[in-house]
Order: sequence, then C-alpha cells, then structure tokens
Amino acid sequence: MSERDATADRQPDPMVDSVRAHADGFMADTITLRRALHQWPELGNDLPITRDTVATALADLPLTITLHESTSGIAALLEGSAPGPTMLLRGDMDALEMPEDTGLEFSSHVDNAMHACGHDTHTAMLVGAARLLSERRGEIAGRVLFMFQPGEEGHHGARFMLDEGLLDVGPMADGSESPVDAAFALHITSALPAGWVGTRGGPVMASADAVRIRITGKGGHASEPFRAVDPIPVACEIVTALQSMITRSIDVFDPGVVTVGRITAGTTNNVIPETADIEGTIRAVSERTRAQIHDGIRRVAENIASAHGCDGDVEIVYGYPVTTNDDRFADWTLDLAGDVAGTDHVVRLPHPVMGAEDFSYVLQELPGAMSFLGGTPLDRNLATAAPNHSNRVYFDESAMATGISLYAAAALRHLAPT
Repeated sequence: MSERDATADRQPDPMVDSVRAHADGFMADTITLRRALHQWPELGNDLPITRDTVATALADLPLTITLHESTSGIAALLEGSAPGPTMLLRGDMDALEMPEDTGLEFSSHVDNAMHACGHDTHTAMLVGAARLLSERRGEIAGRVLFMFQPGEEGHHGARFMLDEGLLDVGPMADGSESPVDAAFALHITSALPAGWVGTRGGPVMASADAVRIRITGKGGHASEPFRAVDPIPVACEIVTALQSMITRSIDVFDPGVVTVGRITAGTTNNVIPETADIEGTIRAVSERTRAQIHDGIRRVAENIASAHGCDGDVEIVYGYPVTTNDDRFADWTLDLAGDVAGTDHVVRLPHPVMGAEDFSYVLQELPGAMSFLGGTPLDRNLATAAPNHSNRVYFDESAMATGISLYAAAALRHLAPT
C-alpha cells in the first residue's frame, strides 16, 4: 500500500526510536485514561466530567493551562528550553449521541452516548504526548500548544476555541516571540490496520452542510387530488432530480455528494398534506463544488416546485469547510510517519475522505495536516470491520503507542533546536 521508495536507504532517526520506547512507558496510564473517558461520554461543547478528568491527568505537568469559557475546551502550553515558534497539537474530546453495543467491559455508562468515533483515544494519546514532551523539554526550541477540544461532532468546537483566542499565545517567558506556526492532528480510523498511518496533501476531508427543503402545496382529500396541490410527488421528483443534478453537472474529478436522509409529509392515508419536508447532507472537497451544489439545489427545488404549482423554500445550513492539508506539511508528516510506524505501514491516501472535521477551521489559520491512525486489529478484515460511528466499532488500544509517538515526534522534529 505504501508509495514510499528507497526504504533500504532510509536512516534510523535516534530521536524517533527513543520516542517510541518512551511512549511505551506511558501506555498503561493511557489505556486507563481512555477507558475512563469511554465509560462516561459527553456530547457537544459542554463536557464537565471529561474536562475535569483531563485536567486532573495534566495537573502535575509543567503546563500553563487555560480553561476556555465558551466551551469545555482546554489549552495547555508547554515551554521548551530555548526560543522558537509554537506548534499546536489537537485532540478532540466529545462523543456521539447513540447507543453502544460493543460488549466491552468498559462500555458507556451513559444512555444513548458513545465514543464511537474514537475521540477518547485522541484525548488519551494527547495527554500521553504531553507527559512525554514534558519530560523532554530540553529538546524543544519553542512551545507546544495542546488543544483539547470539545464539540467536534457537529458543534463547531474548534471555531469557538479559535474565536476565544486559542492562537493568541503571547511571548515566551524570556520575552521572545513564539507565534503558533504549525498544527497537527490525528484521527483514529477503522479503515486502516492498527498502527498504520495515512494522509495526503490538499483536501483530505469534505465540507459538510445541511439542506432543508419545504414544499408547500394545498391540502385536501386524498380521493380528489385535482382539488388540491399535492406536495408529496413534487418532493419525490426533487429528490430524484438532485441526484441527476450531481451526476450531470458536477465535475467527477472535483466531486460532491447530496444525500437525502429524511422526507416527512402527511398525517394519515386519506389526507393530502399541505407541506412536505426534505432533509439531507451536502459534501464537497472544494469550495468551488460546494458553492455549485448549493446553487444547483436551489435551482432544482425551486423550479420543480414552481412547475407543479407549489412553493419551494430551500435552507442551506453551513457546516464545516473542506479540511485542507498543507502540501509540504503533509509530505513532512508522511516522512515522520515512516520513521515512527515504518515505511511499510504508511499510505498516501489516493483521495479525500467524505466525512468532515472541524480541524478544518484550524487549518484555515495555520499550515498543518490531519492524519489518520489505523485502529482495526490486525486479525480483522478491514472490509467487514465495524466502521467509525458504528455502535459496534472497536479500536485496538495498541495503536495508541503509535499515536503518542506521532504527536510527540512531530513536536520534537518541528521544534528541534538549530
């Protein structure tokens, strides 16, 4: 799977080798923290239990901690032994509103809440990296900003933290300027084997917007449709036409997706309702296609509704933008991952993932990269393994050693003294 050449010529990096060994020493505590977070998942931007748990885990480290006020976000700043820039490392903390059916001994104790996207592993790995880097401050020229973020699952937590001044870190203790100049994040995935790493330059995850369409006709008796204006067949026609719009007008090499997930209309079998509602999601991997799809939805829905004597009201709710990796930083990350995980465990992703991420907001402000960390046990089939967001998803905790090492090695390499 790897595109990496000249493996035989690759020289070992003593720093990376020592980080891997160092990270292994934190694995017991990392697993304990991950399981504690997993048992008490919280939703959205208000995560009091999670924040207290993370703050306690960081309390004995030489960090300057800021508890954000608009959310349960935590910004923890580690200062190195020499002047230099600041690097941001992100770990998200929130869970999903869904039941858990994994049967794990540390399953969720909260009804209809589950860490089904692995944010518990992200948080635990970032705490492990903070502990490791705190013990190696002498190797850091600059600072590391640990971003423990709530509200990734559709609640714009990263945007809130940025708006609250996350990147306004000020000078170092000696008065030297230390602006945040790079950002790195990991996301565990069931689509790769445990310990593998994948990323790409450019768009790596899609934008995600919501669309709501209300078709308004004229209600009446179901036996006399000619005396009413039935919005239901109009809604059905719009759903079909939207799929044709995508395939006939959107560049296949700059793709987009419109999925209708819900149609709501009517109250009983012998009444033609006045309205029909359509709800769906819009995904794109460029702002150009994103705008083109928005325009196309409005054109199709409004004109089909008008053709049938109905009103079509389209509301598009903007969600996360496209997550775009800096090309050079993505290549740098792949090189680092080759040293940490082994070149035969690294893959340059051939295309973006159509899921969305609010780390996109951070990457609009800073050069950096989102990378994927494999979490599916090596003895399981990737094609049949439960995916992220499944009530049965399972992540191999051994992969967290690679994650801790990647976070820490990224900071140590980027902030190495000159």
